[in-house]
Amino acid sequence: MRPEDRRANLVDIVREQGRVSVETLAERLKTSKETIRRDLTELSDRGLVRKYHGGALAPEAAGEGPFQARLSQNMPQKRAIARRAAALFQSGDTLFIDTGSTTVYLAEELSTRSGITIITNSVSIASIMARGSDGTRVFLIGGEYRDEAAENIGVLAIEQISRFSAQHVVLTVAALDQRGAMDFDLQEAEIARAMIEQAGEVTVILDSSKFEKTALFGVCSLAMIDRIVCEASPSTRLADALRAASVEVVIAQNGRP
Repeated sequence: MRPEDRRANLVDIVREQGRVSVETLAERLKTSKETIRRDLTELSDRGLVRKYHGGALAPEAAGEGPFQARLSQNMPQKRAIARRAAALFQSGDTLFIDTGSTTVYLAEELSTRSGITIITNSVSIASIMARGSDGTRVFLIGGEYRDEAAENIGVLAIEQISRFSAQHVVLTVAALDQRGAMDFDLQEAEIARAMIEQAGEVTVILDSSKFEKTALFGVCSLAMIDRIVCEASPSTRLADALRAASVEVVIAQNGRP
């Protein structure tokens, strides 16, 4: 197992369990306790876990409740999607990233890169990226703070987004069907729409459980999306609609780019 894969699995185990000993992690990951301790030191420095003597705790991420629960749902799929999506971007790129459980995993992948500029309304994503590689620039959009998802929303956030111009926007959505991308939260949908307006290319990252689903608020039509990154192929009907709208479908396989 590659070191980066082992550390990603370690973070997932800690998130799922909440509190895990070094011995348990070493057994689960089939490696030495010394290796686990080194991994925990690095991950603690990056804010991805909280290290204590003999083990690790899930970080006191801003936001509790449903959003934190979503972080532990479909973790392997989200991790694979995030890794594949991260491989699409390179040093010098500027990205809007919105708030979402899959985009948190994306930030963890991008935090090892240098020379990337991130503009986000997510406090968690900004924190992850700020602790990443040298040369990374992070802009945190302000506005009304919502603790449940650790995000800034509202009119002030939208006004600040309008001051930026980015090459890319990466969004995660609640639903995708032939009509386009949708969300259950009006204010998050408004943030996503504002980011799309200021970005050159639109990438939507989502797991296949969101396919052929609907949500209350529209984010954008399929024609506005340049590509989606997912872990499984869409149904024939959705695939045909994506093809007709010239949307590239990028499939993440086995957690590898």
